[in-house]
Amino acid sequence: MSENSSPLTVPRRIVVSCRIFPDLLQQLQQRYTVVDNQANAPWSQDVLRTRMSDAEGALLSPYDRVDAALLENCPALKAVCNIAVGYNNIDVAACTQRGIVCTNTPDVLTETTADFGFLLMMAAARRLSETERFLRAGKWQLPFPLDAMTGADIHGATLGVIGMGRIGQAIARRGVHGFGMQLVYHNRSRLEADIEKGLQARYGTMEDVLRQADHVVLVLPYTKDVYHLIGARELALMKPTATLTNVARGGIIDENALADALEAHRIAAAALDVYEGEPQINPRLLALSNMVMTPHMGSASNATRRAMCQLAFRNLDAIFNGHRPETLINPEVYGSR
Repeated sequence: MSENSSPLTVPRRIVVSCRIFPDLLQQLQQRYTVVDNQANAPWSQDVLRTRMSDAEGALLSPYDRVDAALLENCPALKAVCNIAVGYNNIDVAACTQRGIVCTNTPDVLTETTADFGFLLMMAAARRLSETERFLRAGKWQLPFPLDAMTGADIHGATLGVIGMGRIGQAIARRGVHGFGMQLVYHNRSRLEADIEKGLQARYGTMEDVLRQADHVVLVLPYTKDVYHLIGARELALMKPTATLTNVARGGIIDENALADALEAHRIAAAALDVYEGEPQINPRLLALSNMVMTPHMGSASNATRRAMCQLAFRNLDAIFNGHRPETLINPEVYGSR
């Protein structure tokens, strides 16, 4: 090496735990040394710990658990960037204690997830999955009874939203402004008066929402405090003609209690995009005809999933360049710096 030359800079090493769009992966590879999972093979916790052991950054799915035990094996780690809104898979306190910056990807998926949540609600109300299976099985014959396969209307019905954050409000807008629905909601804190007025919304307790709504949608963030928030007692409050839709997190609903209610027709139908034991599904739910089920794909449009990846990339770049990332989960880490 000549006297005036400088040592080569070694690219930072990062881990990408799930398959992402190939062109976006190439962008990362131009800046970093990337350990990727484009084969989309399942990584056990031990494999994840090994892959992250000398990484400085990680781009993770909400199924990757970052806990204190893993962090003990990752001395170089500076950034944990979830490609998701929820981050209950991350021990944020343990990361903060070690000065590791955590980020997520809100906002960019709000409208897409709201579209999907409303779609699921409509599918449950109009018995879409049940009628499609009926048709595919060759059971449709004429004359078709007028009272066969009838469902519930969406237009003019009462929409109940539990969790009025970004996505909850977006679902509410679709119902009120698009379908003339009446809105009753519950949230940890009441919305500002102008937002309530714009949505013609009634604020109430969770019990109020369950009793009054024709269609209940769960969009609240997951914490240990909302584990099995919806159980047998809560389901018993709902109208027998009502539907329940969950696009939040699976553990919010006691799935056996839900199966009991659906089997007994104590509520009309349910639609789930999320499950407590993902990707395993409670077999009782799979057997029900009055269930609409999708594999945690509320944000799964091409444009939105790409935007989620790109936001996670920007967060990672910002952290490595000493800047505050756009969507910071633990600001106290940056404040302490």
